[in-house]
Amino acid sequence: MKASIILAHPNPKSFNHAIAATSGEQLLTAGWTVNWHDLYAERFDPLLPAEELARDATLPPEIRRHCDEIVSADAIVIVHPNWWGQPPAILRGWQDRVLRMGIAYRFGADGVPIGLLAAKWAIVFTTSNTPRDKEIAMFGDPLENLWTRCVLQFCGVHNTVRRNFEVIITSKPEERALWLDEARQMVAAAVAGTSAIH
Repeated sequence: MKASIILAHPNPKSFNHAIAATSGEQLLTAGWTVNWHDLYAERFDPLLPAEELARDATLPPEIRRHCDEIVSADAIVIVHPNWWGQPPAILRGWQDRVLRMGIAYRFGADGVPIGLLAAKWAIVFTTSNTPRDKEIAMFGDPLENLWTRCVLQFCGVHNTVRRNFEVIITSKPEERALWLDEARQMVAAAVAGTSAIH
């Protein structure tokens, strides 16, 4: 079984990195192969060049590798902070360049999108500095809709859960340790569910 972990946070000492590392360790312990991408560390170029818009475009090797990995992934884990109700720009650029028409989705004869990704499940871990009740009251939950419906479901991944950890800026080490344990348990539960299917 193969999983893709996509991490988007510029600080290697961030809690986002700890979440991604914990998720990866749990997957490796379960015997999975993990394709790990720290987009900032890799200096992923988020700018979509005009020449990549064509469906038959010849993609740069690094973009082709990302596409091949996400298509073959049995599971996807995405980790990022909530910045202005959105993922960081580098992750939005990854979506633009990797989740391509013909790779991650296509349109049927009636114009309805058909997801092409084979992943059985996805977990999206996000972090924020606004208390949950205030976030919902002021903004709703744009990241929930973005990931579960606009991106992953659109691309064929219907079993998606998202967990937001907050408030990061005032959290204590003990609280973060509990959150990491929760992340580990979520990945373990998803792996167990997948194992039961196969």
